[in-house]
Amino acid sequence: MRSLAALTLTFLLTLPFPFTLATHAQTPPPPAKRLPPAGIAIPAPDRTELTTATAAFAAEISTLRAELSTSQKTALLALLPDVEILHKAVDWALRYDEFFSPKEIATARHLLALGHERAAHLRAGRAPWLDATGLVVRGYRSKLDDSVQPYGLVVPADWPHKRVVTISAVWPDTTNPPGRLQVWLLGRGEKRTELAFLAEREAKPPEIVPARTLVLIPYGRFCNATKFAGEIDVLEAMDAVSREHAIDPLRTSVAGFSMGGASTWHLATHHPGLWSSASPGAGFAEVASYQRAYLAKEPPTWWEQKLWNWYNATSYAGNLFNVPTIAYSGELDPQKASADLMEQAMAAEGLKLERLIGPKTEHKYESATKKELIARLEKIADTGRDATPREIRFSTYTLRYPQSSWVRIEAMEKHWERAEVRAHRDPNGPLTVQTKNVSALYLSFLIPIAAFTGQSSVEWQGPPSTVVIDGQKISRIEYDKPALWLTKSGGKWARDLPPPAGLRKRPGLTGPINDAFMEPFVFVRPTGQPLNARLGTWTTGELAHATKMWRDIFRGDAPVKDDTALTDADLAAKNLILWGDPTSNQVLARLLATGKLPLTWDGKSLTFRGQTYDAAHHAPILIFPNPLNPARYVVLNSGIDFREHAYGSNSLQIPKLPDYAIIDLREAPGPRWPGKIATAGFFDETWK
Repeated sequence: MRSLAALTLTFLLTLPFPFTLATHAQTPPPPAKRLPPAGIAIPAPDRTELTTATAAFAAEISTLRAELSTSQKTALLALLPDVEILHKAVDWALRYDEFFSPKEIATARHLLALGHERAAHLRAGRAPWLDATGLVVRGYRSKLDDSVQPYGLVVPADWPHKRVVTISAVWPDTTNPPGRLQVWLLGRGEKRTELAFLAEREAKPPEIVPARTLVLIPYGRFCNATKFAGEIDVLEAMDAVSREHAIDPLRTSVAGFSMGGASTWHLATHHPGLWSSASPGAGFAEVASYQRAYLAKEPPTWWEQKLWNWYNATSYAGNLFNVPTIAYSGELDPQKASADLMEQAMAAEGLKLERLIGPKTEHKYESATKKELIARLEKIADTGRDATPREIRFSTYTLRYPQSSWVRIEAMEKHWERAEVRAHRDPNGPLTVQTKNVSALYLSFLIPIAAFTGQSSVEWQGPPSTVVIDGQKISRIEYDKPALWLTKSGGKWARDLPPPAGLRKRPGLTGPINDAFMEPFVFVRPTGQPLNARLGTWTTGELAHATKMWRDIFRGDAPVKDDTALTDADLAAKNLILWGDPTSNQVLARLLATGKLPLTWDGKSLTFRGQTYDAAHHAPILIFPNPLNPARYVVLNSGIDFREHAYGSNSLQIPKLPDYAIIDLREAPGPRWPGKIATAGFFDETWK
């Protein structure tokens, strides 16, 4: 049987591009694509009316927030995003010219009216939309950037699995068992602004709606195939739903079509412990084959190819071992090829992909096949998933994705190479574990499943008395411990020892650049004079570019603070995205003064990893543990690092830079790179 590594290598060898590039300059770009596209001009009287009404609504929300914050109705403050999202939908459509049809003028009026209605209810101490059934639009506030994001629900008419919400408290309703949840992921929609999304969610349910199931439709932060902030949006929306509905985590499924199918492949393979089933329809599953024609024209660098293993579902196909997966494809749909690739990748792992094919059908669901699919998904949900499966097969290339059920990788020997764990528990024998490229492991004997089920965890009958890991026997495991740490040093495993202290790559602190935007962050703007004019101009332009791109692609205002305004609370809670240089940015100067950042930088030279560059026309981009708070990142001079060249396809909205890069500013930023890449690479597992 061919290994997945061999299968992946076969994909790569078929592509007509080189594997190594010392430096990279960009080819002449095509015209940049705008996302969302430019809207239509709406009549001046309508614009004036909506602008006035939106401003008045903003004032009403501000007053309501103050009232709820200082009254006995503080529990209702958590529901304010259900009002705020209605304001944002109209405000952003006006502010950024994102009306795409005259019909959306009426939609805007409707959303403002709904917002006033909800505000009045909250002021009166109630929230009747919590008891609504059918199609319901909601909002939540994201931890990433404090933005308000929308989501939709399809609530069954007889849905009994709600929490009790009053003006002062929220608690579970334990009179009914927890209910089923399906997460439905949307296809690509370049005009699906918040305004359009909310209109869709009030108009019709998604394609797949199983019986007796609450369906969550996340916005996914617009049009990014649940990558980066889009991925976090799904998880945050799930958390928001779980706060108000008693959801059974053992009967939580994921499905989607087209771009949503790609999102389903990603979330199912990278978060296998979350799902009772997965049903991807169409979509893409990896970069190399899906974008062969583009990549032939724009050869990828060696580090980009390594970073494909962040999002390539084919690289994680073995993680579907405990996730029943049914892939749907239209017989005539070109995107059927992605399911073909996943079928091959799963076969290389010894797994068989269950597939349903819509006969004589292109890029859509065929009605009879869709009915069969729904029936099969309902049958899987009847059983649910096992909270403590006997066997775990898990692989990853980064500790951004470290866990499946009771197995969690805490340290790797080398990032961006495949790490594997196969663990099997025998009730009458030892726990057997086999690993590859793993140096620390955490095995949990007490599996949390969710407090709102009325049961905080599912416990094994007891920890195994013996663990055999990579052929090494470890005995005398205490029965009163809920978990076991295993750490490897010098080729030998030891128990009850966490990984060594000091800087190391670990879950939540792995790089590359884009990993910093999966947690709360703040852009730190320089207020001083730059080292030189060229650097100052580049920094100003790249900060503006990153701020606009976050708004365009991830539908939030990136938090920005002057370097003089940063607080200790910011240092404690957020990844710092520092713009500028040692003379323009006080925070960067402070961090460099610690001697714990891996570079020196002054007006004459920039020295990094033993190489000196002319500071007159070079600048660093890097990610590193913050010397003032090593549990958080510091990033220099970069936002999300894919650029306009990726706007046309979600499969290209992937990491473009590794842990560090030195930029030659003599080449202007373009749609692919922020300048000429003089050098780039990864830090090792100890950030050296």
